[in-house]
Amino acid sequence: MSSSCSSFKQNAAVAIHDPKLQGALGKLGDGLQARRAAAVGQLPEFDALRNDAQRIKRQVMADLDCYLEQFESKVLEQGGQVHWASTADDARNAVLDICQKVGAKTVTKGKSMVTEELELNNFLADNGIEPVETDLGEYILQLRKEAPSHIVVPAVHLQQDDIAKTFVKSHAQLDPSRDLTEPERLVGEAREALRERFFAADVGITGANYMVAETGSTVIVTNEGNGDLTQTLPKVHVVVTTIERVIPTLEDLSTFLRLLPRSATGQEATAYVTLSSGPKREDDWHGPQEFHVVILDGGRSELLGSENQDVLNCIRCGACMNHCPVYGAVGGHAYGWVYPGPIGSALTPALIGVEKSSALPNASTFCGRCVEVCPVKIPLTDIMRRWRVEEQTKKLTSPFQRAGLSAWAWLATRPGLYQALTGLTAWGMKVVGRRRGGLTRLPFASGWTQYRNFPTPEGKTFHAQMKQKAKTKANLGVRYE
Repeated sequence: MSSSCSSFKQNAAVAIHDPKLQGALGKLGDGLQARRAAAVGQLPEFDALRNDAQRIKRQVMADLDCYLEQFESKVLEQGGQVHWASTADDARNAVLDICQKVGAKTVTKGKSMVTEELELNNFLADNGIEPVETDLGEYILQLRKEAPSHIVVPAVHLQQDDIAKTFVKSHAQLDPSRDLTEPERLVGEAREALRERFFAADVGITGANYMVAETGSTVIVTNEGNGDLTQTLPKVHVVVTTIERVIPTLEDLSTFLRLLPRSATGQEATAYVTLSSGPKREDDWHGPQEFHVVILDGGRSELLGSENQDVLNCIRCGACMNHCPVYGAVGGHAYGWVYPGPIGSALTPALIGVEKSSALPNASTFCGRCVEVCPVKIPLTDIMRRWRVEEQTKKLTSPFQRAGLSAWAWLATRPGLYQALTGLTAWGMKVVGRRRGGLTRLPFASGWTQYRNFPTPEGKTFHAQMKQKAKTKANLGVRYE
């Protein structure tokens, strides 16, 4: 997927002034945040599960090659095939080769962010193969020729009337005056439109939430039956996934299945958890004749052993997005690549280079909510901070910004001077703010004061208050241990 990460500020400015988008983004706080809180509150061992999940993922990353080899061995034992793809081109060509060998004209697809990363739909279409998205949200976006704006709820940026207008335009064979005011009618219409496509497809393509090394199974976790139809009706099932999605055992899978739905949508369990283990066997009633797993590296192996390795632990629940004030204000498209929100800001620089995506690690208030809710405890703010350091080191910022940060660093290493200047600055801001009824303009802070007044400082600086507190305790005979 082509990147527009460098235009984040411009994209965000447009998004903030889009009333329909702002209305749609209200679903995050009122719906997904509240439902997650309720679901987590009903599971006392949730934090213990988070610790287990983090341990499992770190264990996998420490021995990733072994688990991937075990997974491949089990897939081969069951009659499937594994295709290793170092780059996006390798992955695209592997999928195309599979499709062409069976003469595929149409493929159905389950929801997969990896195929978005590969721009697989456009690639297949350019080679004479029609891809059909079957997840409801992805189907809507395909009709609108839009990219997903969320990794779990891809059409979260749309309101119901947007979808109704899209269906009226795209399903031109139906009565244009039909009633599409109820969600059930929209779902029913999509189901009717897709029914024949499921049966006509030569190949079904899905992603994988997990690959289980112990059994050679791929796992999809969904709330729609489209995933099962996509992988059982066509004669060929192709799984497109990435190296970090492997886990050791089915017992480990049970841990993640308790975390993922609660973190993503506030459910105790999703409607469907489907394990695929090879092609159809002689006594199976249905299933694909061929089973292929295309496993993409795409730069992920370069993170192994690095300070940022934990970003590979992500289980794609979207909780960080649902709780991020920046994502909640601008939506997913503003980020300009496949993975939006805090996880995108931490992962994208590793996959496409910090040179192309340096705006994203800066698209954070560092409030820490993303870290609080992450089910595998990824230190997202620490990772983003390290990307900012690399941005500074590589001189990707403006000379003015680098000079400002260098001056601040020089000052911060001289505590006496730093405290004196901050005290003087706070005093000056207090005087000016009281005279003017607020701070409406500040040097170097126009991004803030352009939209709202800066709060007038009250009381003493933090350092001054701490010194006063320590002095008071010393006078009272209180000692620090």
